[in-house]
Amino acid sequence: MGDVARRQYSTIIQHLTNDPDTAVELVGRLDDDVLSHVGAAVNGEIRRRAIAAGDQQAIIDDAFQSAFGRDGLGSMPWKQGRLLVCPGAIVSKSRSSHTCRFVSVNDVWIWDSHELIIEEKQSNPGPHDGFRAVGLLPLVEGLSLDVVSGRLRGGQHQVTHVTSFQVRNGELIEVSQRSVGRPANH
Repeated sequence: MGDVARRQYSTIIQHLTNDPDTAVELVGRLDDDVLSHVGAAVNGEIRRRAIAAGDQQAIIDDAFQSAFGRDGLGSMPWKQGRLLVCPGAIVSKSRSSHTCRFVSVNDVWIWDSHELIIEEKQSNPGPHDGFRAVGLLPLVEGLSLDVVSGRLRGGQHQVTHVTSFQVRNGELIEVSQRSVGRPANH
């Protein structure tokens, strides 16, 4: 890239940075093929920056030490730099009885989500079977999380509580809580 092109490029970047509405307008004018390409590039860059911003293993190790209560279930997710830390767990008392709490990302279980950067699982300490997990997601504007608590009793699985979050303006915001009692599959 020549000096003139580099200066023009810098001017364009500066303008788009200073006036994000212009960047949004520019995106709205792109044809579908270019828009798809730019969207993939933006998502890839967000993910790359999230991965580069922190030591994922240290974050996961810290979460295993601090994110699980006396009941063995995970705490609510939180923002750590450019990452979302999402604990989850299942605590079994028998083959037909357990409690659990896991995160759903944009209506897909975290372990099936294309947003998942890394997830690590460990067996539960103590007398009850099950496991704990910590997943890391990139902080993506508009991302929706549901923290789903449930229980299995007598072969019937029921969701008991859902806490919903959304990433807004770079923050993880709680948007609703609801208690429920209908069967669910996971």
